Amino acid sequence: MRFSRPELLHLLWPAAVLLPVFFVWAFRSADRARRRWVADDLVGKLARGYHPGRRRLKAALQVSAVLLALFAIAGPRVGSREITMKRRGIDLIIALDTSLSMKAQDIPPSRLGKAKREVSAFLDRLDGDRIGLVAFAGDAFLQCPLTLDYGAARMFLEVLDENSVSRPGTNLGKAIATGLAGFDEGDDKYKAVVLVTDGEDHSGSALEAAEEAARRGIRIYTIGVGSESGEPIPLEGSAGGPSGYKKDREGEIVMTSLDTETLERIALETGGEFHRATTGELELDRIHDSLARLEEREVASRAFTQYEERFQVPLGLALLLLLIDFALPDRIRPKRGWEGRFA
Repeated sequence: MRFSRPELLHLLWPAAVLLPVFFVWAFRSADRARRRWVADDLVGKLARGYHPGRRRLKAALQVSAVLLALFAIAGPRVGSREITMKRRGIDLIIALDTSLSMKAQDIPPSRLGKAKREVSAFLDRLDGDRIGLVAFAGDAFLQCPLTLDYGAARMFLEVLDENSVSRPGTNLGKAIATGLAGFDEGDDKYKAVVLVTDGEDHSGSALEAAEEAARRGIRIYTIGVGSESGEPIPLEGSAGGPSGYKKDREGEIVMTSLDTETLERIALETGGEFHRATTGELELDRIHDSLARLEEREVASRAFTQYEERFQVPLGLALLLLLIDFALPDRIRPKRGWEGRFA
């Protein structure tokens, strides 16, 4: 037997001791008050039907009812049944660009800040899909393996910044390859990659990695963050504030812009879609709708034991005892003999 609120069981022993003590004290106090006015041998004549055993019986009924009610409130659970929970969905890897160019502020508060908001909002739309997270810049690594725990994925997302990957640059090919490696083997038709980046690729291997994804039947959805007009990359000083902008070897300010062509080609190669990051985040709804059309599989099956609630039994007994106590008269009806009939 188990209890949903076992801490309430600690009240049973004090109640089982204190309630009888209270009734004994109350009865003795009542008897002492009565003896001040009426002697014991006159009680039977003045209060016909009075019997000490009747009040003790009613007190026992009340104490038992209270104990049963406390036992019921503790939530006894008896017996069990096995329940199997099944969830259907796809496996999804989100690759997030954390390179220095994502510090550009052409989209407030920055490209990286906007990208993280996009991923967080996308997590809110998922239900039953396993999610993984890849952080990349000049290199890439699996920040969060595939999981159904969206809260854990959100925690990994929150700690990502431009210092998460030590190697500078942007390697889209490595990001895609790391995302593909994060999937389990087999059943590639249930998988997809979402690439959130400004599209600048310093490796030149992005399309090769996209071809590998297409060969396996894994779609890549790309979300472009930034503007095509170009934006300088702010640098952070030693005190934490801005200290100018990134410059090249000739001392010219480096401008970073959204490379829509590369992202479109990656999505087209794999049968996915390219979208620009927008304020209203309508692109997330479009990608989610597209993912919903993919074939799903059972991604989790969990069996657990559920105990049956049985508080109704002790609670019903407690009510029954209270009804008996209510119906039971305080005095015993005296038996009338021949003397009583003709008196």
